[in-house]
This record gives sequence, structure tokens and C-alpha cells, in this order.
Amino acid sequence: MKLALHWQILIALALAALVGASVGPDTVVAGISVVAVLTFIGTLFLNALKMIVVPLVVSAIVTGVSKVGSAGGFERLGGKTLGYYLLTSFIAVLIGLFFVNALQPGVSDGPAPVLETNHEVMAAVEGKGAGDVVEVFLRMIPVNVVDAAAQGQMLGLIFFSLLFGFFMTRLQGELRQTLTRFWEGVFEVMMLITQLVMKFAPIGVFGLVAASIANTGFDQFGNLALFFATVTLALLVHALVVMPLILYFLGGVKNPWLHYQAMAPALLTAFSTSSSSSTLPVTLNALEKRAGVSNRVSSFVLPLGATVNMDGTALYECVAAIFIAQLFGVPLDWSTQLLIVVIALTTSIGVAGIPSASLVAISIILVAVGLPAEAIGLLLVVDRLLDMMRTTVNVFSDSVGAVVIARSEGESSVLTSKVF
Repeated sequence: MKLALHWQILIALALAALVGASVGPDTVVAGISVVAVLTFIGTLFLNALKMIVVPLVVSAIVTGVSKVGSAGGFERLGGKTLGYYLLTSFIAVLIGLFFVNALQPGVSDGPAPVLETNHEVMAAVEGKGAGDVVEVFLRMIPVNVVDAAAQGQMLGLIFFSLLFGFFMTRLQGELRQTLTRFWEGVFEVMMLITQLVMKFAPIGVFGLVAASIANTGFDQFGNLALFFATVTLALLVHALVVMPLILYFLGGVKNPWLHYQAMAPALLTAFSTSSSSSTLPVTLNALEKRAGVSNRVSSFVLPLGATVNMDGTALYECVAAIFIAQLFGVPLDWSTQLLIVVIALTTSIGVAGIPSASLVAISIILVAVGLPAEAIGLLLVVDRLLDMMRTTVNVFSDSVGAVVIARSEGESSVLTSKVF
């Protein structure tokens, strides 16, 4: 009997932890670096996922919007999607705000930490400010859509695809039918390629995680244990309490656990790759084939969510900024914390197209409240694992949104036991 994909990935994760803990960054076997081999395997898988993202996103959105059609369908679905994104991101930030104030991970009797400038971090965040968020939003309208695709500027690509799909529905007769068949064909081909790539997911996940553990080890999480625990607890509450409640009350799903089962391959891939965009092909496949959400809804909601719906990221930014303020003994009144909430919500969407997005977002928050941007270097000790966790929450929130919107559109076959 063949094991289900999510079990294969779980076994790969366990083996990766064992292998990664058994070797170090300088371990050599037969003259070959073990980490180099693991990195090669993981990079091949990650490149394969990235390869299919652009054509998949474009074809998914164009076909999704064309199926939504006119007569208010586009506006209705778009309004529900954006409303869901704002609601869940706001709840996530409030959860982070509650836990960082309740647990106060940065409060101590010792002196403020001495900052050692990390040149890579400072190169990423140097000179960043609120203007950079505006600049990213300007990229929503790309000067050259082909260049935007080549550079991986997903906001611009999504905007163009939404426009293309919307005005495709305004065509008449044979022209519309030809374009519709073409994009539906492209989408089906990309889903077949996705299924092929996912057959190698356990091997790719093994390489990615084993290489990461071999390079960094487990001891890296000791110094900031309480901060790590605070973020982890907040993310768990959002994923295991808030999301099921949304599924139950807004989506009418009587057994939310079915959704966790359906999305297991996507969640494990998100945890391994730390990338919502790279996980998108897997998320689409799981949502349609396992959760029973229609292509009409999933192809509209998920590509947009993978770029702008960042619950876990917004939560992390809020906790990180207040943690650093606590470390340096800077009191933050509620008006300042409200400012942090607003900036975290904005930057979790706006800086998605900037390299080292979370670092840039946190630096903008720190500058806004008068804290040194160099303090970001303190977070690097635990950032890698937290990045994997918050990406998983981001992807799960996107999938929950698709289920809720599908149920609101009258899709009765979503998350029924017969789907599995």
C-alpha cells in the first residue's frame, strides 16, 4: 500500500532532522561536502516549484476571473476575498499583541544588549522606510509585465492577470471561447506538472531541512527561547483556535479537522520551503483535489492570498518590534502599539515584493517608534524556524479563506468526507 503524500513528507522531515543533527556544515564523505549535496537536492526541488509559479498564477487567475464572469460576480468575489484577508490579518496582529504584552519576552533586569552589526542584514534594510512600502504598491502596475514575471514581482503580475481575465469576459463569440480554452489548457498543463513535481516533494523536503539543520544546529534557539515561545504560541492559537472557529462559524464546516487533513501536503511543503509563492502549486492542488473547492474560487483566491494575505508575517512583525522595545527598556503606550499594529498590517502586504521582506518590514516599524534598526540582528538566531512556521500559517489562512468563500458561493461539496 502506497503511503499518502503527507505521510511521506513527514517521514522525510524526521529523517532530515536525524541526518542534519548527525552531520555538521564541514562534514565531508568521499571528498564531497554532505551539506553541498543536501543543498543541491533541496534547491532542485525549490527551483522546480518556482519554475511553475508564474505560468500557474497567470493561468489560474485568468481562468478564475473568466469563470466568475460579469453581472457583479467579480466584484462580489473580490469583496469577500479582501474582507477575509483584512479580518484574519487584523485578528492575527491582535493575538500577537496580546501574547507579547502578557508574556513580555524582552523584559529583564540585565542591561540592554550590545548590538553587533550584521552586514548582510543592514544591507537588506539600509535606508528603508515608509516610502519603500509606497514603492512596492507602485509595482502593482508594472511597466513591463514580462519583466515583472522574470523578476518575480507577483503583485504586478496578479494585477495584470486580473485585468486580462476581467476584460476577456467582455469579448464576444469565438474570440472569448478561444482565449478561454487556451488559458484553461495552460492551467490544466501546469497542474499536471505540479503533480509531477510533488512526487519528488519528500526528497526535496529532506534536502532542504537536513541542510538547514546541518548548517545551524538546534542550539541556535537557546538565547531567545522566550521570544521564540511567544511567537510560536501566538501562531498556534491563530492556526488551531481562530482558523477552526472561522471554518465553523463563517464557512459552516462542522468538522474543521477535515481541512487540516486536506491541506497536509501544502502545509508541510510551506514549512519546508518558507515560501507561500513556491507552495502555491501544492496549495491549489490540495484545495481542489482534496478539499473539493472549485477551480473558479481557488484560482481567484489563492494566488492573491499567496502575495497579500500574510497573517503569520503580520503577527511576527508586531511581536518582534515590541520584543525589541522591551529589550531596550523603551515603554510603548497603547497609541504607539496601535501604530505598530497599523504598520504591521500594511507592511505584511506591501513589502512582499522586497527581498528579506520581514526584515525590511520590521526595520520600518522600528524606525517609526524610534528604535535602532540594527536590533534586527538579534532576531536572526531564531528567524529561520519562525519563518517556516509563519509561512505555514500564511498558507493555511489562504486555504481557509478559499473554503469560506466557496461555501458562501453555495458549493456544498467542500470538505465532505467523500472528497478524500
